[in-house]
Amino acid sequence: MHLFQNQNSVNQFLAALDGFEIILKREDLLHPTVSGNKFRKLKYNLMQAKQEGFNTLLTFGGAFSNHLTATASGGKIMGFRTIGVLRGEERKWNSSLQFCQDQGMTLYPISRTDYREKHLSILTTRLKKKFGVFYTLPEGGTNSLAVKGCKEILTEKDTQFDVIACSVGTGGTLAGLIESAQPHQKIIGFSALRNQNLKVEISKWTSKQNWTINYDYTFGGYAKVSQAFIEFINLFNKNFKIPLDPVYTGKLLFGIFDLIKNKQWSSGKKILIIHTGGLQGIDGMNQKLSKKKWPKIII
Repeated sequence: MHLFQNQNSVNQFLAALDGFEIILKREDLLHPTVSGNKFRKLKYNLMQAKQEGFNTLLTFGGAFSNHLTATASGGKIMGFRTIGVLRGEERKWNSSLQFCQDQGMTLYPISRTDYREKHLSILTTRLKKKFGVFYTLPEGGTNSLAVKGCKEILTEKDTQFDVIACSVGTGGTLAGLIESAQPHQKIIGFSALRNQNLKVEISKWTSKQNWTINYDYTFGGYAKVSQAFIEFINLFNKNFKIPLDPVYTGKLLFGIFDLIKNKQWSSGKKILIIHTGGLQGIDGMNQKLSKKKWPKIII
């Protein structure tokens, strides 16, 4: 079986709202378990790992990481052994970790102190001593090969749009969009977390200046939400039959609709929004919502 047989997403019309044409690119439909930007980020990395003769992939993530689940699934499909180095304090079992384990991934918890040193050679040496030789995928999956894969999100038919909007985590997906966008297009990233260093990170992968970052819809930080936001996700699914994840694309769409509603959108009229997937994280968010006795996300 080969992971990359189907690489086609579809553009779905959402609304003509106050003179704006809003289209959603359904990258979440690329693959049932390796969807959206994770599919794009893994593509050339897994090809490179095969070409270099590796049989083991090692990467890093938290307990509800979309990147971990995508690596576990993609690795299994492509015949790799997979290892997920997990932040130690996030050991509580959940459906995401169970999925990783079901795909054959070895989960290896380490302390938060050690986790912060994941880029240092001392931890790499310790991991190689335990697991042998491996191909390393960074946390979140962003590297030059990931950006190369994300450049393929936009196609020739997408040149008609004035604005391309995407949620931002580590910045790799946005960098790919920036690189492949046409000169007349503006790229807007909606940050999913409070990371004022994002511009510096993204600038490592592109020298273009046709982009900006919006930090107004993080809801206080990574994976944090409000009841009004959860209501928006459920209403959106009801109206358009499209599920949204609560960490990335949900916040992106909430922000765009809010800006247009309040007549604060100052960019172009034809907007293409990238749905980057991440729906597997809904189960984990619903666990948190249940503890707060808030309404759950309906899927």
